[in-house]
Amino acid sequence: MRPLPPQPSLVDQVYEAILSDVSAGKFADDARLRQEELAESLGVSRQPVQQALLLLKSHGILRDAPGRGLMVAPLEAEFVRNLYEVRGALDGVASAKAAERGAATARKEGPAYIKRGREAVVSRSIPKMIAADMDFHFFLYGLARNPLVAETSAPHWSYLRRVMGEVLLHGETPADIWDQHEAILNAVIDADAPTAEHLAREHISHAADTLTERLVEHPEETAEPAAPARGRRRRA
Repeated sequence: MRPLPPQPSLVDQVYEAILSDVSAGKFADDARLRQEELAESLGVSRQPVQQALLLLKSHGILRDAPGRGLMVAPLEAEFVRNLYEVRGALDGVASAKAAERGAATARKEGPAYIKRGREAVVSRSIPKMIAADMDFHFFLYGLARNPLVAETSAPHWSYLRRVMGEVLLHGETPADIWDQHEAILNAVIDADAPTAEHLAREHISHAADTLTERLVEHPEETAEPAAPARGRRRRA
């Protein structure tokens, strides 16, 4: 008998709910997160909220607030740029290897990912758009048949979700993002590894440039940055 997959713990669920709201821009950068209010709104006790908040702090999503408590950490332009340089390299390799090793699967299954992404854009839901975006990129990671790509990026995905939310709220037009995704997929389907890698790197680079330029123009949003703890995976 095949074992059942583990269910997310209550801490994981609280972590996910708070990260989703932060990524969707429901908290301002200086918003103080209060355990009592979060516990009441989520219908849970304070203990899982406290644990989730501490995890979010360790991953750079939150920081210490003046006096006491935690608040949303503003994005820091240099860290975002460095993170996207690494992500661009990983996504470039993944897309190239997907073209070499997974063109047939991409042709069969890939269009459904594009369809879900465009439906998420129509819904105007930031969490749905982020989820569809992640699903598409992890689909490419799977086609690459190199587990180290996903494993290397895994510790940073909580922070990347925060960044992706900022891009969707203040950067690129969501429909344009999915035009870029579709172009990458078409190159993979055509087994055109050089083009797939180039488009993937360009896609990530453009998003990084758009966001970091805005962060540099608004330095008040980058004060006292809190970068994620290195080498630690998020739980949810």
